[in-house]
Amino acid sequence: MAKSKSAYFCQSCGYESAKWLGKCPSCNSWNTFVEEVIEKGNAKVPAWKTGAGNSRVSTPSKVEDIVSITEERVPTGDLELDRVLGGGLVPGSVTLIGGEPGIGKSTLMLQLALNIVGKKVLYISGEESEQQIKMRAERITDQPKASCYILTETSTQNIFKQVELLEPEILIVDSIQTLHSAHIESTPGSVSQVRECTAELLKFAKETDTPVFLIGHITKDGTIAGPKILEHMVDTVLQFEGDRHHVYRILRSIKNRFGAAAELGIYAMHGSGLRQVSNPSEILLSQRDEELSGIAISATLEGARPMLIETQALVSTAAYGTPQRSANGFDTKRMNMLLAVLEKRCGFRLSTRDVFLNIAGGIKVEDPAIDLAILVALISSHEDISISSKICFAAEVGLSGEIRAVNRIEQRISEAEKLGFERIFISNYNLKGLQTERFKIELTAVSKIEDVFSILFG
Repeated sequence: MAKSKSAYFCQSCGYESAKWLGKCPSCNSWNTFVEEVIEKGNAKVPAWKTGAGNSRVSTPSKVEDIVSITEERVPTGDLELDRVLGGGLVPGSVTLIGGEPGIGKSTLMLQLALNIVGKKVLYISGEESEQQIKMRAERITDQPKASCYILTETSTQNIFKQVELLEPEILIVDSIQTLHSAHIESTPGSVSQVRECTAELLKFAKETDTPVFLIGHITKDGTIAGPKILEHMVDTVLQFEGDRHHVYRILRSIKNRFGAAAELGIYAMHGSGLRQVSNPSEILLSQRDEELSGIAISATLEGARPMLIETQALVSTAAYGTPQRSANGFDTKRMNMLLAVLEKRCGFRLSTRDVFLNIAGGIKVEDPAIDLAILVALISSHEDISISSKICFAAEVGLSGEIRAVNRIEQRISEAEKLGFERIFISNYNLKGLQTERFKIELTAVSKIEDVFSILFG
């Protein structure tokens, strides 16, 4: 029998220590070390196949001798998921999907398993019974397009036995925290079990060219549960976001070795499953019957996708002496910086005012191109003067009040023109090399924030 020994693991970051420590030297968390028994065997047989393992020996190659090939992507049938993945599934890739409980991760993956065309899919569940999955599948679709098999199992050894018999083309695991390997003598969900099970699935995916999806739980801080190395091991990390009390869900790419990071896919949750939202500007722009103050429209980019979003601001007298600063969907520190620019460069006294900012639709925006729209919305609320709903903005604001250029301005202008906007404010420096005759929308180029306010507010 193999000799066993115990080690101590930090439950926050996965740091390993030979003895118990009160404070983790890696993440500085207190009282997070837990003892786990690890089996150290000399002849460890690979879990996913019976045999001596892969005997291939790698040798170094010169860069110019390596033949570059374009990976073949498999379309999933879900345009939003394909966009976030970078164009489809890559053979041998491992994708990790995290999100709040009840947000729709299992529904999204079951839809993928049922709707991908002509593929044999194995859906492994360690949380639900076959009857529960069957009920959800009947609610989602009537006629599955793929050969979808359901397996309720948590032991990786038993899972790989069934994988050898079935030989699926796509593998989905719900969830990675429920699996356990016989090579590690600790409870499922522990740091060592999550790391070992992921390593076994990763080796299986790379040596058989089978795409693998892993559903992961998250902690109360919003990070994926388990060691941080889990996110480094996989090829793609997706975050499924949204409010369970609203119908819209956002699938965001955090890491992607086969495509662009920070891509965005938007879904609407209905009783029949998740519906793709092909035009997100529809849900991010409210339909107003009349012009209201404190609202400005901005042209932003999420990955390669242009979107028009609505920024809402409310400036009111501070009732309790100390002014409040609150932002929903936007960085509060950047909002305070923009307020300081208004104070210093434009003479607006907002130090005694409560300021509230909201990005409509419940999304979080980090694009600096919405700076100008935020400033216009703040002054619109402060002066109680409405902005025309046919005007939008796409520019960054500097500390000296200058209007700075933003990247990919052509896509932003085209999206605004497509949605029926009549005028867009951009930086004067964005006009260099821009073919203005291509656009029917009126382009207003400005260089200072004072120019914007004189045009809009007189």
